[in-house]
Amino acid sequence: MTDYTVEFVGTGEEIEVSDKQTILKACIEEGIAQEYSCRVGMCLACSAEIVEGEVTQPAARGFTEEEAENYALTCMARPQSDLKLDRGKYPPSIEADAEAMDSDAATADDD
Repeated sequence: MTDYTVEFVGTGEEIEVSDKQTILKACIEEGIAQEYSCRVGMCLACSAEIVEGEVTQPAARGFTEEEAENYALTCMARPQSDLKLDRGKYPPSIEADAEAMDSDAATADDD
């Protein structure tokens, strides 16, 4: 078992996470307010952009293979190196879907 340092960009928060533990579990144990919902890799609420480092997240079904290289679902991701993560960042495909839903909601409010 190896421990890695996980740093959250822009917050000054840093924790040690075992390669056998999810990043989300370590956050909860350390009292770090990491957003989450389903805890099974589908809802994307716990998404974070990987600024530096590597994770393994074989059960992260919410991402495409390409997205999984650049983003981590902290409920599934286990560190494979020291990490820098930018929490609350979503892949462009998810951001585009969210913007479209916001636009549709605004149009519906105008009706």
